[in-house]
Amino acid sequence: MKPPARKSARKRTQRDYAGLNSGTEASSDRWLRMLEGKTIQGDLFKRMKGSDVGLEWLESDENAMREPVVVESAEGLGMKMPPDTLSVDEVAELVGEDTSVEVIDVATQSNIPGWTMGKWAEYYDLEPSARDKIRNVISLEISGTNLADKVLPPRLVFYFIRPTPSNLMAYEQWSGTEMQNHSWLGDLVDEVFKVELHGGNTMFIPTGWIHAVYTPVDTLVFGGNFLHSYNVAMQLKIREIEIATHVPKKFTFPLFVRLCWYVGEKYLRDLKAKEEFSSRVLESIEALAEFLVSEARSMEHGTEQAKKETKEQVPGDRIKDAAAMARELRWRVRLAAGYSSDDEGHHRRRTQVDGSDGLGLGSKRKRGSAGAEENGELFRNFRRKEWERVEEQATETERRVMKMRRPGDGGDGWPEGWAEWKEEEEVGAEGEVVVDRRRDVVMKVRRTGSGLERQRVERIVEQWLWSPPPAESAPM
Repeated sequence: MKPPARKSARKRTQRDYAGLNSGTEASSDRWLRMLEGKTIQGDLFKRMKGSDVGLEWLESDENAMREPVVVESAEGLGMKMPPDTLSVDEVAELVGEDTSVEVIDVATQSNIPGWTMGKWAEYYDLEPSARDKIRNVISLEISGTNLADKVLPPRLVFYFIRPTPSNLMAYEQWSGTEMQNHSWLGDLVDEVFKVELHGGNTMFIPTGWIHAVYTPVDTLVFGGNFLHSYNVAMQLKIREIEIATHVPKKFTFPLFVRLCWYVGEKYLRDLKAKEEFSSRVLESIEALAEFLVSEARSMEHGTEQAKKETKEQVPGDRIKDAAAMARELRWRVRLAAGYSSDDEGHHRRRTQVDGSDGLGLGSKRKRGSAGAEENGELFRNFRRKEWERVEEQATETERRVMKMRRPGDGGDGWPEGWAEWKEEEEVGAEGEVVVDRRRDVVMKVRRTGSGLERQRVERIVEQWLWSPPPAESAPM
């Protein structure tokens, strides 16, 4: 018999053949090498006591939930924290060793199937030198498990990018493309901030802030996501980016659209009851209302598939007429904010109504000159008069990035200049603005007593979004 081959005690170099085949470097160090020589801003973010994180802070601080904040001690936060001795083995025992987990290869940022919590605990217990690859678990749902009742050598480094219009556009073009493997997003944006967290720290990251995480040592990190009413417009913008970049559904906020309908219905009841809200919350409710109206349009004029999908998101136990509810919410929040507006228009005009209380509560809606049919009566029962045929042409969209002074920088008379519809030209270099233009055309026809009525409605909507000026770029 042939004796068994002698095994070498020397550690073999592991080869990633999948990475070689795709042309992707197998070493996780390549992400650190991308940072070498790059300009990264220091940590300028606000530190807070746990007891100061509350409703008063949200209502009084304009930067609340718009700039990241660090709470260095959990005392006063009202959160149940795990003990310092908590281990991955204990986590596996608490959630169940057979629980599936999402594991990624740090070098390639790709998913590795077939991992359970028990297998991950075995990997985690290995000495770093004995691991063939550096892996990471980015998401482990603990709700409903024993571990949820416990809610570190820990160190975590965050790299943050502010969610300006141009930075978000750069991220959208970079994410999920070949650029992601070979270029650093920081080279495409204005600036990157670095924050280092240690054991016991808590960090609140506002909606939209682009971030990457570097974990220099084995670390257990507890985190979660939540929605709030102080920046709904950005939350909706991030949803658009997730759709555009094909983020898998399991990584998006669960039941987001359905939750929007529940929240909209609640705010409609509050507005009917003359509840008062801060300007930030009113802005968020208006953004929410615009989104719900767009969902209503899909139910009314979309394809059969779009109609089916949007209707399925409406909670029928609370909302019987989704389109009417959405349009009433938009009307009432505009009244509360001191605006009057057309039914289907996205633009708005500031019209302080005589006798109002500054928020427009309890005031009468200002009517235009187009007549009751096209203005006030549309809001009496929040239904359009029936047309026998309505056709919508495909929406045309365009995006430009320009150098343009912010409105108001030229004095009090700025509205007159902007009210004249024309192609704007770049002026100066004081601020960068992203201009999103959308053009919609709707054809309507119906019979009348003496013949027929036909309408061609062309609507051009522009959204001008300025990046923060240099004086405001540093966090407070």
